Amino acid sequence: MNMIRTAMLLAFMTALFMAVGYLIGGSGGMMIAFFIAAAMNLFSYWNADKMVLRMHHAVEVDERTAPEYYRIVRDLAQRAGLPLPRVYIIDNPQPNAFATGRNPQNAAVAATTGLLHSLTPQEVAGVMAHELAHVQNRDTLTMTITATLAGAISMLGNFAFFFGGNRDNNNPLGFIGVLIAMIVAPLAAMIVQMAISRTREYAADRRGAEICGQPLWLASALAKISRAAHRIVNTDAERNPATAPLFIINPLSGQRMDNLFSTHPNTENRIEALQAMAHEFGGQAPASFQEEDPGADGPWGRAADRRGRGPWS
Repeated sequence: MNMIRTAMLLAFMTALFMAVGYLIGGSGGMMIAFFIAAAMNLFSYWNADKMVLRMHHAVEVDERTAPEYYRIVRDLAQRAGLPLPRVYIIDNPQPNAFATGRNPQNAAVAATTGLLHSLTPQEVAGVMAHELAHVQNRDTLTMTITATLAGAISMLGNFAFFFGGNRDNNNPLGFIGVLIAMIVAPLAAMIVQMAISRTREYAADRRGAEICGQPLWLASALAKISRAAHRIVNTDAERNPATAPLFIINPLSGQRMDNLFSTHPNTENRIEALQAMAHEFGGQAPASFQEEDPGADGPWGRAADRRGRGPWS
């Protein structure tokens, strides 16, 4: 059902893009919009992963520089039947993680130092299993295409502002068409992009829990990450808000509802779904599930001992 819903949303996004081109310049504008979208998607297909990793100053690590983190990703990839992705660390105090790449053979996963420092190895495994689920489901490519189309629709809206009012153009609806292209279409594209992101997060939660075999590891991690994300600013994400849907928890601000304008599902809803899944598995919640402090010691040392250090040093 999630795959069908995602396909329908992508189809709507594509149709919306073509419609904006038609509103600006008639059939000729629609064809121009099509070629622009094709060019942008082609560029994003080959370069989006490099761009995102560069935006967040990610550093690639290996078994020598981050042995425990690297082994967790390697073991999970083997369990999922995936090629080992490139493994990155982002020097950022906000606990968070994301996956990127056009396919499983060219994928990368990245975790922040805040995540590695504040979560237990089991919780880190739950998070990275979630990210590998995105890779396996090819959500990274889906979100890249969605973000590209949303950006292209906004660009066409700006184009309509400068050229849509020209009486000599082929706009079939005149000024009304310009207003739709400028305001309604970009807003609709943003809502669809966020809806696709929310849909894929639920699917990745479930598949990630299956990969690691312990839904409550991810549930516990989500609770910690969500609490910390409310109070720790992710500067790079604030500068590049278009990358927010890639993260496991919204890095910009805590969304409390599954509403049209949230990039991620409500965290409590995700945790409840994982707890229900754990009940199916016959698992039990850890006693400290609700009480654990997001700043508690993680597998890379005590908080008092790790000032100025990353897990690769």
